[in-house]
Amino acid sequence: MDFLQPTSWADALAVRAQRPDAVAIAGGTDVMVDLNFDRRRPGALLDLGRVPDLREWATEDGWIRLGAGVPYARIVADLADRLPGLAMAARTVGSPQIRVRGTVGGNLGSASPAGDAHPPLLAAGAVVEAASAARGVRRIPAAEFYTGVKRNALAADELIAAVLVPTATGPQQFCKVGTRNAMVIAVSAFACALHPDRRAVGTGIGSAAPTPRRAPEAEEFLAGELDAAGLWDSRGELPDTLARAFGERVAAAASPIDDVRGSAAYRRHSLAVMARRATTWAWNDLQKAA
Repeated sequence: MDFLQPTSWADALAVRAQRPDAVAIAGGTDVMVDLNFDRRRPGALLDLGRVPDLREWATEDGWIRLGAGVPYARIVADLADRLPGLAMAARTVGSPQIRVRGTVGGNLGSASPAGDAHPPLLAAGAVVEAASAARGVRRIPAAEFYTGVKRNALAADELIAAVLVPTATGPQQFCKVGTRNAMVIAVSAFACALHPDRRAVGTGIGSAAPTPRRAPEAEEFLAGELDAAGLWDSRGELPDTLARAFGERVAAAASPIDDVRGSAAYRRHSLAVMARRATTWAWNDLQKAA
């Protein structure tokens, strides 16, 4: 197995074009597990840890451009006020050591249905920035990025440069259920984002379908009911019946399976509960802000 270690973004893309068989590695928190358990044996590893451009973030016209190599710990430290849902999810990732090494870019590259970063990215309406040496940059909505179990929309010669996430205009929440309270893969996960500036609701479901996914019918239902009741303007109490109906629609959007971590029935039930609670918490935060 070859070990390739470019020190610039241009070199990384050139190497990627020459070695499409290479597996990109950032923090290594997913790739090294696969190697250690002999689940994967690529021809080469493409280490992106020495590419400085990937470890930076910047503000761009109401968006945060998060370099693919920015670790979870920096998201928590630097961006909790602007990307609260993603920061909440980042706090639940593994141990402190893993949060220092692991990256959102790596989570996207692995495209695991249970990846913690996916639900808040979907709820926020994030966009993945991919690049190749031959074709340059293209942007893929997060909702279109996941194509199957641990598969994504990247071409063979592309790397993830960054993820663009809209700066939060309203409260966001993230919930995760596991078989224990820490350092655990999600049995199910849910994120929601309220967008009061455009009277919209965002959702993200994790570990309850072949890919991370949104619940678009639930989003439209809740946003429409809030509008019809005048709650976007009045910031009145969120009826429990509405929160429960929203949770039921979120659960209906999932396609879970039975596995060693939990049953399909439990995943659906937990999603309904998490969606109800998360939306209520987010709405309460919106009321406080008003």
